[in-house]
Amino acid sequence: MASAAVRYGIVGVGMMGREHLHNLAHLAAEVEREQSVKVRVTGLADPHHESLRLGLQLAAELGLPAPQTFSGHRELLGSGLCDAVIVSSPNMTHYEILMDIINHPQPHHILVEKPLCTTVQDCKKVIEAAKQRPDIIVQVGLEYRYMPPVAKLIDIVKSGTLGQVRMVAIREHRFPFLVKVNNWNRFNCNSGGTLVEKCCHFFDLMRLFAAANPVRVMASGAIDVNHKDEMYDGKVPDIIDNAYVIVEFDNGSRGMLDLCMFAEGSRNEQEISVVGDIGKGEALVPESIVRFGKRTEGRDGVVTIMAEDERIKYQGLHHGSSYLEHLNFLSAIRAQGASGPSVNLSDGLLSVAIGVAGQLSIEQDRFVTMEEVLGS
Repeated sequence: MASAAVRYGIVGVGMMGREHLHNLAHLAAEVEREQSVKVRVTGLADPHHESLRLGLQLAAELGLPAPQTFSGHRELLGSGLCDAVIVSSPNMTHYEILMDIINHPQPHHILVEKPLCTTVQDCKKVIEAAKQRPDIIVQVGLEYRYMPPVAKLIDIVKSGTLGQVRMVAIREHRFPFLVKVNNWNRFNCNSGGTLVEKCCHFFDLMRLFAAANPVRVMASGAIDVNHKDEMYDGKVPDIIDNAYVIVEFDNGSRGMLDLCMFAEGSRNEQEISVVGDIGKGEALVPESIVRFGKRTEGRDGVVTIMAEDERIKYQGLHHGSSYLEHLNFLSAIRAQGASGPSVNLSDGLLSVAIGVAGQLSIEQDRFVTMEEVLGS
């Protein structure tokens, strides 16, 4: 693979698909110069004509050779033009597309945007199908773990500086959901619900910080401000715009998510706090500040650093994390099975399952066990 080109296709060329195109263009320039590896975007697939047009326009603006366009993923797979496929289509389409890629006679490595699927059942079916294809890599797009301040805090936790992690608190205070093609993201049946669609990132981080698996979830949330005056095909959106979620882990630690999607007046979009039995760490995004200190040293002993990653060549929509995600995905492809994806299907499943448990907890006003959500 060292001298061969890795050919990418993108399925779903909306906002996130075009963000992947940006990242691949920057990745192509960097790895060809540094590693003599060619990265090419050879195909774009989307049933929405305007998205395809914008994708082609962006490719031209980025100086990329014009990719071939397709009206659907099956046509792209049948073209033989791609070695790897980025799935950035609407959430509710992920399952069918993933199954078609996995079951295709020609192997295609996969980077699928979060959430893996909108239901636990579909995630598990994808995992079972992928077990029959050891010749392909499937990586899940939970890229928040690569944001420099988050990655630095993960390293601090893993070093033992904070001791045994007991509490993880994540606050995301941000803007409302953006407008997507045909407004698909306004309804739980399409997105999986806000706690699946948006918050799977944070449940993934909680698992990393706690180094444990979830056992029980309790949530409270509602639609209080956003989308209440919107209507699509006679239906009012049902996606919640704020929530508190408590997650209990099998090692006794706990996580808490504080989500507000009508908080544009915030200096930081994400504020993460991890507290162990001997110290505390914090990460602030987008300020890219990390603080950590030990109980014995008090306030005066708190260290503050700016987190940076010199590998990032494109900041994009997620503070460089998508670029690092692609760097890791390409490394896994080039390793030809010697190493697995940095974010695997099990990670994707559990991040969805916690979100599903949270949505169910809100609907039924009770604690929900992971056992009942995950089943056997």
